[in-house]
Amino acid sequence: MKKTLLCLGTAGLLASCSATSTESRSNTASTGPVVHHTVVECVLYDGMTKTSQQLSTVSSGNEVQVMDTVDAYFVKVRVTAGGKTQNGYMYRTCFAQK
Repeated sequence: MKKTLLCLGTAGLLASCSATSTESRSNTASTGPVVHHTVVECVLYDGMTKTSQQLSTVSSGNEVQVMDTVDAYFVKVRVTAGGKTQNGYMYRTCFAQK
């Protein structure tokens, strides 16, 4: 009797946990790129270190697609300039605070 109740309780608990995780996944927002405009002239880098290569310079007011907020200092972006699209990293200070 006790063994049966324990098995039923465990099965019920596992079923409720899996239902909760499925619901939380379906309620997540879209994770696509978000359009922002630069507020100052910024450099697009190929990495997130002081020695990273500079890919291009983005002037103030240009549209940039932010793909990921990588860390406290950098965001991963996509920039289209002169018909050429480049992916890289920019400092967060290039954008207005929201």
